[in-house]
Amino acid sequence: MTDNPIRTERRGAVLEVTLDRPKANAIDLKTSRIMGEVFRDFRDDPELRVAIITGAGEKFFCPGWDLKAAADGDAVDGDYGVGGFGGIQEMRAMNKPIIAAVNGICCGGGLEWALSADIILAADHASFALPEIRSGTVADAASVKLPKRIPYHIAMEMLLTGRWIDAEEAARWGMVNRLHPGDQLMAEARALADHLASGPPLVYAAIKEIVRDAEGATFQDTMNKITRRQYQSVDVLYSSEDQMEGARAFAEKRDPVWKGK
Repeated sequence: MTDNPIRTERRGAVLEVTLDRPKANAIDLKTSRIMGEVFRDFRDDPELRVAIITGAGEKFFCPGWDLKAAADGDAVDGDYGVGGFGGIQEMRAMNKPIIAAVNGICCGGGLEWALSADIILAADHASFALPEIRSGTVADAASVKLPKRIPYHIAMEMLLTGRWIDAEEAARWGMVNRLHPGDQLMAEARALADHLASGPPLVYAAIKEIVRDAEGATFQDTMNKITRRQYQSVDVLYSSEDQMEGARAFAEKRDPVWKGK
């Protein structure tokens, strides 16, 4: 067992976060609290624009909740720390893009962790499941998220039976964006992260805040809030230097230089 189950690496404006908790990268309460601190710092660091989350090794992305720790006294409703389980599931104002690079088995809370990302890339040997039903508990976040992400009946089958699906099926249902050979996964994730890091961070923030709020609102209510600049990120964007830079760059037929202000 490593002393620190979370490894981080900064690559310019990109933060790579690797869950490294042998043997299977399961998450206990202590690990979740550390993850929350990592993602809070990422959210609040103006120099960082994009994060990649992945698991150490080639077999496990994350199987979710550590049942051995639970048997030793970790309460399933215990203190997961800021951001909730895995650090990003309930992190407020997380307005930066997050890419999940699913490098292997991704199940239970691990799948919920991946679903908290904005884009999911997966190794072609990855597999997915929600086996909570077999241990007599509920996959709470997945029960909220998954039926909105993939066809309802497929989501319900996974929730009600715990059935495993392979990477190809996950891609077919739209659970993941793209599949890559395992030895190319991180290179592809890094290339995508670098592309996003070169984009307009204030626009990303507005997109994420609008999408997040729109889940529980009508189309017209959301549009009204946008036009009235009632979203903080939209108000900042419409008053920003970047907004003017985008227009100038288009008129001058050059690439814009985004400053995030």
